Amino acid sequence: MWGGLGLVHQASRLPLRSPLTFAPSLLPPRTCWRNTVTANFAAAAAAAGGAPVAAMVLKWEDVEIGEPKEGEIRVKNKAIGINFIDVYYRKGVYPTTLPFIPGREAVGVVTAVGPGLTGRKIGDVVAYAGDPMGSYAEEQILPANVVVPVPPSIDPVVAAAIMLKGMTAQFLLRRCFKVERGHTILVHAAAGGVGSLLCQWANALGATVIGTVSSEEKAAQATEDGCHHAIIYTKEDFVSRVEEITSGKGVNVVYDSVGKDTFKGSLKCLANRGYMVSFGQSSGLPDPVPLSDLAPKSLFLTRPSLFHYNATRDELLESAGEVFANLASGFLRVRVNHTYPLSEAAKAHADLEDRKTSGSIVLIPEENI
Repeated sequence: MWGGLGLVHQASRLPLRSPLTFAPSLLPPRTCWRNTVTANFAAAAAAAGGAPVAAMVLKWEDVEIGEPKEGEIRVKNKAIGINFIDVYYRKGVYPTTLPFIPGREAVGVVTAVGPGLTGRKIGDVVAYAGDPMGSYAEEQILPANVVVPVPPSIDPVVAAAIMLKGMTAQFLLRRCFKVERGHTILVHAAAGGVGSLLCQWANALGATVIGTVSSEEKAAQATEDGCHHAIIYTKEDFVSRVEEITSGKGVNVVYDSVGKDTFKGSLKCLANRGYMVSFGQSSGLPDPVPLSDLAPKSLFLTRPSLFHYNATRDELLESAGEVFANLASGFLRVRVNHTYPLSEAAKAHADLEDRKTSGSIVLIPEENI
């Protein structure tokens, strides 16, 4: 049985489309069982001596979700985004209570609202990204103030593919380090879900974009997405190529989601007063860096999180609004290159870790296939 994460949230402040108030009498108590992917890898981790465990610890099973309480809504998911942070939680890189339901991004239809809630109504199409974890489910309970309305012009699958990744790109480019015309940037995993959006957005802002990828196919995709210089790191040293491309000046900022395999090289690629933005570690945690290593070029180092940059309701609405507006206008394009039935989330995780995927990955509940 899943009882939520115990977070306390206020009711949504979104304006009503059609003002309605739902009294408790309109929400008849009943048990609601919905298929869900859960992860319970305690035994597997113990057997592996605490080492990271395989994707097959994800299990497809029924859980009870119940009815929304005050300040909550129940959402029937239409599409669920997969992100590498889901892998981190499954592997135990980020600790959480076991067992748990993975996933931090989904788009769905509101099927019930908590007593006295205003601002949301049954039938609304909404999206969320971030807390609470638990989107790998056909239906879930959410705090009303973490969801945002999805414009009718945007397909739910596309919205689920861009919600978390798009807001990540937004805060990285517009707030963590504000990319402007004339800047030169380095994006690792340039053909990935976030990398693709970073290349498109930074190019449109007037920056020179250098990206690293693992294959010719991904290099072509990154180039199509606005990457001016695609480096195939399996064939050439990216540090040397960046030095050559920039005539030894280095880049203004590195956006590094790879971690251990690229971190030290990324620091070498930076110009004086450059920003090292480490926002992931798909290859593992980077080795510790002495503070003195930043001194020769007066470098800045940050390990930001979307959840700190969308800490308030206003920040969330502004970030999601900018992403959806850029998507609707064609400023951003989303590559949903891979969809899997929700029940095959384990296979999706395995393919993601084996680098068999590019662009965005979306899980689809079986009844929507």
